[in-house]
Amino acid sequence: MTPKSMNALNHSHIFGQDRKRPGESRTIIVIVVTTTMMVVEIATGILFGSMALLADGLHMASHAAALSINVFAYIYARRHAHDERFSFGTGKVNALGGFSGAVLLAVFAVMMAVESMVRLVNPVAIAFNQAIFVAVIGLVVNGLSMLILDHKGDHHGHDSGHDEHHDHGHHHHHDHNLRSAYLHVLADALTSFLAIFALLAAKYFGLIWMDPLMGIVGAIMVSRWSIGLLVSTSHVLLDRQASADIRQKVMDGIEKKGDNRVVDLHLWVVGPDIYAAIVSVATGIPKPPEYYKQLIPSDLKLVHVTVEVNRT
Repeated sequence: MTPKSMNALNHSHIFGQDRKRPGESRTIIVIVVTTTMMVVEIATGILFGSMALLADGLHMASHAAALSINVFAYIYARRHAHDERFSFGTGKVNALGGFSGAVLLAVFAVMMAVESMVRLVNPVAIAFNQAIFVAVIGLVVNGLSMLILDHKGDHHGHDSGHDEHHDHGHHHHHDHNLRSAYLHVLADALTSFLAIFALLAAKYFGLIWMDPLMGIVGAIMVSRWSIGLLVSTSHVLLDRQASADIRQKVMDGIEKKGDNRVVDLHLWVVGPDIYAAIVSVATGIPKPPEYYKQLIPSDLKLVHVTVEVNRT
């Protein structure tokens, strides 16, 4: 076989990962907003001696760091899309970024729970007006950030770990990296909302214990989001089989012709909303692998298919 014909048979493994994803720009904007708010709160906290402002500013800093990991994942995947050392491209960097964000989210949830339990046992004096002001500003900023990151409900932050492929019988697969960024901002917004509720209850009804209690409630909710994201991203990173629905569509497409029978099928995610497959077909009248590839429905977004044909 000549070098020219060999090149014609070469497969590209970029799969569109060299293009800038919409989530990258939106996450960068949120980092700028979060960092600006962080600097203002830390500066005013030091200037006015407010621990509430200083603490919220440092909390913003932790989330800015987490969001920076998400942006790094986007840039790394895009810049290394042509690197042949990645067997199926850099699509899984997206899931790795989401997984890292989920781990940090879990750490923040634990920190919230521990601090809340300490304050439940040993209450501290609260400067209500100042704390409420900080919480309201935080809620507004995080609400704005959520609007920036949200895109047609891609994140499903309420998902607590069930199979993502159930959606209307289709193989819908989320941008895990963007979902991670969204959940960090959502966690911040939830913290601010619960803080406002608890602080108002403490200020006007003397229910001081509401403040740490709402912290524990928030930690439980954030941990649930974290677990859901950890489960979905780990499925991608560990090459878990795609949903039964999409596997059945592949089998039906091939087996509808002649006496074709799919005897082995491996179908897994290699990037956001894209799949690779290895199919073993048994048939009495073997045809070229390309014939069986064309029998697979084109809307399934299989970007890399390997077919093995065996005579029965």
